[in-house]
Amino acid sequence: MSLPLSDDAITQRLAVYGRFGVHLGLTRIQRLLTALAHPEQQVPIIHVAGTNGKGSVCAYLSSVLTQAGYRVGRYTSPHLVSWCERISLNGEPIAVADLDRVLTQVEAAITPEHETPTQFEVFTAAAWLYFAQQAVDIAVIEVGLGGRLDATNVIDAPLVTVITSLSREHWQQLGPTLADIAGEKAGILKPQRPAVIGPLPPEAETVVLARAAAVDCPVIRPQPAQINEQGLATYNFLASSRGRFQSRVPFAGAHQLTNSAISIAALQALRDQGWQITDQAIQAGIEQARWPGRLQWLTWPIPGAQSPPWLIDGAHNPAAATVLRAYVDEISQPHPTPAIAATLKQQGLTRPLPREVTWVMGMLTTKDHADVFTALLRPGDRLHLVPVPDHSSMTPAALQEIALKVCPELADCTPYDTLEQGLIGAIADPTALKILCGSLYLVGYFFRTQLPKR
Repeated sequence: MSLPLSDDAITQRLAVYGRFGVHLGLTRIQRLLTALAHPEQQVPIIHVAGTNGKGSVCAYLSSVLTQAGYRVGRYTSPHLVSWCERISLNGEPIAVADLDRVLTQVEAAITPEHETPTQFEVFTAAAWLYFAQQAVDIAVIEVGLGGRLDATNVIDAPLVTVITSLSREHWQQLGPTLADIAGEKAGILKPQRPAVIGPLPPEAETVVLARAAAVDCPVIRPQPAQINEQGLATYNFLASSRGRFQSRVPFAGAHQLTNSAISIAALQALRDQGWQITDQAIQAGIEQARWPGRLQWLTWPIPGAQSPPWLIDGAHNPAAATVLRAYVDEISQPHPTPAIAATLKQQGLTRPLPREVTWVMGMLTTKDHADVFTALLRPGDRLHLVPVPDHSSMTPAALQEIALKVCPELADCTPYDTLEQGLIGAIADPTALKILCGSLYLVGYFFRTQLPKR
């Protein structure tokens, strides 16, 4: 008996391939795409890699290209609530029925005499197939893990490649040093294809630029935007602009001045190739981009009580945790920067926010727990530790032990059995700033179980 079409049914269907785990390599995906008559060769792409910032850059790019009138596919991972989020067309997630259909076609192309593809490879093939069938004009493709051996790295001549940032993450698969990781990320750079490279640590920058030189890859290094007193970001490198180009950045955090600049530089590279993208489309697309679960303010509805504002962020690695802590420190200043003041005003938070912080956190077993805690925690903070459901979660008790070693001056450090228990524990302190972070999977579970259905 087949399951009715639903996201839960998709999850169960893909679980069959999940047991093959993370297994980098291009042989399986290339064999699968060959059996599907190479849908990837029908789709012009922008290829986006990096440790952090990939998702927001993909969101900016797809939003602007949609505003410019193109038919735009976007492929990202992981999802927060639904598998359908990973594959979108002009900002709309793929319908469950369409996802079911393309997965059926992909599964029919898997042959028993060859090694079974991984879950990510099956889903990536489904994305290529859907985009080809929908005749997209362009697709924005986010690397899943690394770059060189990632299942998305099957295109010889992307329109533009992007490397947003590099830090030490997924070292178990990519190598122990930052140079090793940079070498894997730089594997997406292709001969004579323009590459937009964000700010990188010196050790990583040396590797990436060496790879770019080796394949004769033109490199674009945009500078972060500057913010004026009205909270508008100013960019100075659009060829068709008269004077300075300005836009309001919809996502919080100073790092978005870099991410948005990277996106606009990639769009300029497309314009240099003849793509019709006006300044007006860029401004509208940047301002209308959406990417939930990253420095997002919202309220958690509590029956019979007034809900305080919560700050929600994945912050699943040390670099992302450092960005989150910098944002928290800025918003608690009596006179925040224009950029911070503008984002707070957008959320109706016009006063300086409290310096006291109550964290609700869960993390996967594979993360650098001590480094994340070092970036986030300060003496006097309160920490409520919860599991990440349905994933390989570090136990709250184990996280408690690590956190107290990193910051023994915490005002509170309590493990809980469930996310809801941790949230309820956190609201016992009504004055502190409340933050949920540590895992995008935890943020997704929060969205699925704690927020009203829309």
